[in-house]
Amino acid sequence: MKRNIVIVLLILVCFLLQSTVFKTLSIASISPNLLIILTSSFGFMGGKKEGLWVGLLCGLLEDVFYGRLLGMHAVIYMYIGYANGYFNQIFYGEDIKLPLALISVSELIYGFGMYAVMFMMRSRFAVTYYMTRIILPELLYTIVVTLVLYRLIYFINLRLEDKDVRS
Repeated sequence: MKRNIVIVLLILVCFLLQSTVFKTLSIASISPNLLIILTSSFGFMGGKKEGLWVGLLCGLLEDVFYGRLLGMHAVIYMYIGYANGYFNQIFYGEDIKLPLALISVSELIYGFGMYAVMFMMRSRFAVTYYMTRIILPELLYTIVVTLVLYRLIYFINLRLEDKDVRS
């Protein structure tokens, strides 16, 4: 129960930071996607089910405040969290290479998923423009933020697992 409350609070804090602080710190109107970092992290740290639920909550939060269609972000985040859960068995928390790779791939999937829903469905096929102006800059910014934020998320997860084992 306590773990779920802490995860919901983390989702809210990341959403608020992404919506306020990082929008102010945006570079060329690009800001990092903290919710992807959180969804991916809890996917490979907690497994498929936890990744799915964290992704669903992150996506619904983004849909309610910024989405044009309710559920569009939720489905993409949910699949990303679930897919990252497959890597739970090979996850080793001290090594940042796997989390960095998974978060990067998740960001690419999110970017292409949003491109498919937002532009391709309206017959706009400017893939190279979208790739060079939005997806890749956001990916790079997210990677830089991941290097800092991942350690904090990992530490919080260790503390939550410690308390779950003791209970």
